[in-house]
Amino acid sequence: MTLTELRYIVAVARERHFGRAAEACFVSQPTLSVAIKKLEEELDMKIFERGGSEVSVTPLGEEIVRQAQSVLDQAGAIKEIAKRGKDPLAGALRLGIIYTIGPYLLPELVRNTIEQYPQMPLMLQENFTAKLLEMLRTGELDCAIMAEPFPDTGLATAPLYDEPFVVALPAAHPLADRANISAEELKRETMLLLGTGHCFRDHVLEVCPEFARFASDAEGIRRSFEGSSLETIKHMVASGMGVTVVPKLSVARDPSAHLRFVPFSAPVPTRRVVLAWRRSFTRYEAIAALRNAVYACELSGVKRLS
Repeated sequence: MTLTELRYIVAVARERHFGRAAEACFVSQPTLSVAIKKLEEELDMKIFERGGSEVSVTPLGEEIVRQAQSVLDQAGAIKEIAKRGKDPLAGALRLGIIYTIGPYLLPELVRNTIEQYPQMPLMLQENFTAKLLEMLRTGELDCAIMAEPFPDTGLATAPLYDEPFVVALPAAHPLADRANISAEELKRETMLLLGTGHCFRDHVLEVCPEFARFASDAEGIRRSFEGSSLETIKHMVASGMGVTVVPKLSVARDPSAHLRFVPFSAPVPTRRVVLAWRRSFTRYEAIAALRNAVYACELSGVKRLS
């Protein structure tokens, strides 16, 4: 059993395809297939079920793949220990971030990282929470910035900040000049939501469950529209199609003349943003440096957490 064979099975489990896994490992497909077959023969069990266009992992294979990833992490840690003697922050950090945080945190975060830790470039991956969790599990990412809650996958987490939600309305809307708005008052509005898969959509539905259904009565929401990004939805709000709920950091310092952002009345809905990483990840200094770079951001209107 070799580390190379372990890398191959982790790649196949991730890609669910021998050809794509071979490309990811920079080897030919026959080379990868022969190595995996040799490992299965050595273990006297099947790690993968081969059939149709997609490869599936057997139940025991799932355990083996998880252990293989852990072994690869530990092997990588040996190199990291050696590097640490020279510079504990040397080398790229693979960071994932969800769509509703990335555009608003990354510009300042990347600038801070370049200024404070130029030897630690950030390799960025923006995606849905579920995909980032999978990429953390398979070792494609070192850490990720996400919003709680998410499934407990045995990750280590550190809180970064609590972020309040605000209501976005067209400038001409009757509620646009209010000091604050209650969730109850939004029940009669046309709500614009992010599409399925965005965790922020779920956060909004927790605040206002009525938005989850299509209702024609006066007490419920008249209709609901979905957008692919918060910025797209904001443009729809500005054009008068409805209202929406957004996280505080997404509010531009110089907002459009056609948009108004109004705080919620108490209790104000919020989300907790955290940094997550595999417990087997050994670059502790890199995690600490990234947290410091986040805390160095202005983060206007949010509550920093230590």
